[in-house]
Amino acid sequence: MLKYAVIGLAILGGCHGLHKSAEWAERRGWIYYCKNRGSGGAFGNAFLEVQSIIEPSARHVLEERVKDDREDDENGDPPVAGNKY
Repeated sequence: MLKYAVIGLAILGGCHGLHKSAEWAERRGWIYYCKNRGSGGAFGNAFLEVQSIIEPSARHVLEERVKDDREDDENGDPPVAGNKY
């Protein structure tokens, strides 16, 4: 019985350590874990492309998103504060 309790505590301690490591990496800006949320990015655009095949009205959202990105790249202004790229 004591053996199972020690194994359970070791597993809980390992999970807690992984959680704290992930929070530390998030504070450094390496990953998105709990507090910060990433933007849709390429994956979101790819999903919209697939969705536009099934639902043609989604094509409009994809076109607007791409148009906004293109306008941001062409306007010559410095990036908005908080954006890394």
